[in-house]
Amino acid sequence: MFRNNKLKLLSIMIIVVVVLFSGCQKKVSKKNDDSKKVVKKQTEKVKKSNEELRKFTKEPLIYNDKSIPVLMYHSVDYEKDNGLRMPKEKFEKQMKYLKDNGYTTLTLDEFYDFLVNNSPIPKKSIVITLDDGYVDNYNNAYPILKKYGLKASIFVITGNIDKDKRTVNSKQIKEMAKNGVMCFSHTVKHDQLDKLSYEKQLDTLKKSKETLENLLNKDSKYIAYPYGKWNEDTIKAVKKLGYTMAVTTEGGWTSKDNGIYTLNRVYVSSLYSMDEFIRRITNPDYNKN
Repeated sequence: MFRNNKLKLLSIMIIVVVVLFSGCQKKVSKKNDDSKKVVKKQTEKVKKSNEELRKFTKEPLIYNDKSIPVLMYHSVDYEKDNGLRMPKEKFEKQMKYLKDNGYTTLTLDEFYDFLVNNSPIPKKSIVITLDDGYVDNYNNAYPILKKYGLKASIFVITGNIDKDKRTVNSKQIKEMAKNGVMCFSHTVKHDQLDKLSYEKQLDTLKKSKETLENLLNKDSKYIAYPYGKWNEDTIKAVKKLGYTMAVTTEGGWTSKDNGIYTLNRVYVSSLYSMDEFIRRITNPDYNKN
């Protein structure tokens, strides 16, 4: 009797051990499967990153001993014989050319890093800027930039935001910022800075900067001088307020030798032919011919 009970107890113990071992095997197997999935996912991620890196490094890189074109547009809305008002069809043709010919459009942050920190950029890099913040920049230029995956920067007259229908509004500025088109300062009222006292320059530069920072919840560090005008008080004021880079209307490709607060740009007129557009973005000395 005792022996039978002992055998039953031993059988139960064996069954328990087998069940527990089987359960452990399943857990270990599941754990191993999960680990394999994690490793596979990480491997694929590294592989993808390496492929992107190889693709980028295939392009010749340049450093800040070179210059690049910074394009200057204004309105993208046709008006006969007005060089500042570019027909959207012509603007699209130019943007398509950039895309089809392997140009890399830089944000102003990337451009600043190139000039100041000597961060390498693809050889065929270019910067697109638009002055004044016309609403057609949103209605006409922005969809084209999105279509071709191009980045751009708009210098906005901040006193017009939400007050003048000819200017981009707050909602449009926020939307564009999410898609690679950032807005920066063009003063409050398109002020001709070199005609203002230092105090008045400081005031318009501060207010325009704060408007954009409050709107986008991001530092606004760049400015385009209205009419391309500036003086020593302007440089003093922008430095004091934390601007780190400024562009003028002086014609030519842009390099660190221009001075970080007095950078050149390449004017693009609606009256220029496509051949002239191509000449200006491919020839660093286009304005010397």
